[in-house]
Amino acid sequence: MKSGTKLALMVAAGVALGALSPAMAADKPLLVFVPNGASDFWRAAAAGVKKAQAELPGFKLELEYPQAATVAAQQQLMDDLVTAGAKGIMVSAVDPKTSTTGLNKIASETGLFTTDSDAPQTNRIAYIGSSNVAAGLQAAQIAKAALPNGGKCMGFVGLLGADNARERIQGFKQGIAGTKITLVDVRGDDLDQTRAKENVSDVLVADPNVTCMVGFYSYNTPQIYAALKEAGELGKITVVGFDGDPVTLGGVKEGTIAATVVQQPFLWAYQGMKLMAAYEQGDKSGIPANHLIIIPTKIVNKDTVDAYVADQKAMAGE
Repeated sequence: MKSGTKLALMVAAGVALGALSPAMAADKPLLVFVPNGASDFWRAAAAGVKKAQAELPGFKLELEYPQAATVAAQQQLMDDLVTAGAKGIMVSAVDPKTSTTGLNKIASETGLFTTDSDAPQTNRIAYIGSSNVAAGLQAAQIAKAALPNGGKCMGFVGLLGADNARERIQGFKQGIAGTKITLVDVRGDDLDQTRAKENVSDVLVADPNVTCMVGFYSYNTPQIYAALKEAGELGKITVVGFDGDPVTLGGVKEGTIAATVVQQPFLWAYQGMKLMAAYEQGDKSGIPANHLIIIPTKIVNKDTVDAYVADQKAMAGE
């Protein structure tokens, strides 16, 4: 799925967003999960929304993608959702640092929660998701195990300005400090998967001394895999992954990807929707004092990949 494609996953047997009216939404309170852009990564979140919907028959739950992975498109979607009567929005902000005014506008009109990439400077009620610094530290742990004698790493990510990207990079740098591993640069692609693959191919030509590649977003690792395979370099360069894309997990199983740090977007959405529903009903007991609900990340390697896949299928009810 390309980032410019509008995808609407109507989890609760609903109608298109444009057909919703405040009166219709008032029949059942509307709660919406808004990703930062279209990506297969969010399929697990859609499954989490679906499971929560089965347990919250008094609410209407949806997952809505913005038309593009931009601040403007995401803000427009959230404004439209508020107009449609949304009582709560959980958002992975495209660029939290430049979105304070827009996010605070939404927070003044409905219950605003964040996920994946936090915006702590705003009036959001709570963040539910990973500790991205801790995830970066785990990625460094993978690199250190795979490169005991050191190496030259290049990073790849979607949105360089997003908190989740910056914090993962920060954690990775902290984790490799004092070793012979270096992170020489990180290339951004603005959630354009074609560009993501091109970035990898460009590095292979421009810097043949790179011995390690780190994919900081879910689709970056599959694009690294594809570019290395195309260039005949698969298995020759250490690959450190993020998230559980099927290509990434396949590479881990075959040994061409050292390991991957997986998040739990299914739980972000499942627990997040239930948290928003409780909050909408006046129950604020689930909001901690620091407004942070951290769902741990974990490392999946060749020894644990099959068990991880089985666990994910079980959670999704497959």
